[in-house]
Amino acid sequence: METKKWTVRIYLAEDGDDTSAQAVLITRGGGRLDGLGRSHRDPADEAVPEIGDKLATSRALTALAASLTAITRHAIS
Repeated sequence: METKKWTVRIYLAEDGDDTSAQAVLITRGGGRLDGLGRSHRDPADEAVPEIGDKLATSRALTALAASLTAITRHAIS
């Protein structure tokens, strides 16, 4: 059985109470697909940057998964 490797890189940026994440999938053949996610901290909440990072990342990965599913559905129809 052949093992394939795809790489997903997560890029995070913070600006005050806002965090954005970009999930970039690189396939073995050099294909690239992106997903974006954002989070915003309510000023009443305690500042815990890792929470914003996790939420923005999960949203970026969800967007990436949705894009990958849509592309695959289109390819098989």
